[in-house]
Amino acid sequence: MVSQSALALFALFIGSAQAGKRGLAWPFCIDPGVLNNGQGEVVAIYDWETFAPPDSLGGTGGLGFIGTQATMDSSSSPVADLAARQAQQGWATVFSLNEPDINGISPAEAASWYIQWINPLAIKKALPAVTSSANAGQGLSWLSEFISACAGQCFFDYINLHWYGTSFAEFSSYIESAHAKFPNNIMVITEFALNTGTSSDQVDFFASAFPFLDGLSYVLLYFPFVATSPSLLQANDGAAFAMVGAAACLYNNDGSPSAAGNLMF
Repeated sequence: MVSQSALALFALFIGSAQAGKRGLAWPFCIDPGVLNNGQGEVVAIYDWETFAPPDSLGGTGGLGFIGTQATMDSSSSPVADLAARQAQQGWATVFSLNEPDINGISPAEAASWYIQWINPLAIKKALPAVTSSANAGQGLSWLSEFISACAGQCFFDYINLHWYGTSFAEFSSYIESAHAKFPNNIMVITEFALNTGTSSDQVDFFASAFPFLDGLSYVLLYFPFVATSPSLLQANDGAAFAMVGAAACLYNNDGSPSAAGNLMF
């Protein structure tokens, strides 16, 4: 049976004028419901896997869960189980391949995989999530090559972008340049944060980025990195903690909203 949260997210995807755009990139054990105030600003959640957060950790917090086949195959999210998990959990959309452009997956290989495993799902689909790298064969360049390799056979609804950088000006320029490159495509931004700066810098960045993205008709959903606490991020992903710092976390160590988290409401 399709959950009410999935139906709500589906309504968002077909153009509900009242739905918000904000979502939780939820990697570690924090109750998602803390950032769902029931007013519709925060509407979605994903966790880089094809299984939803367990009820013991607050479940989805009343948010629409988006299943993610982040790798071609894994023990935690077997690609052979993708369709069954989608049917069982009732996702309204699916994300696919996390940063293949910097993980040794060629556009042609990814296109063949996408056609086999993602195309058959009769739901909304996002193309593989690419980084903001400007290196040859990465980022938007990789995405262009992927679309060419698909030869019109990859069915999709959204392009999926990640960004890490040093300023809001750099971020806004990247989003606008991506739109200029793919002017006919809706986008979701599933990871973004400053990769340097003080605590106030990170919060100020989000304070500028959120209303900017809210105002763009071609951005459907966005997920600031990251919906966890500093202690959990540091314990579980030290490299990410070193890159974005404690201020990027949407929760405090006690599970309450952080300064960045309070911007989500």
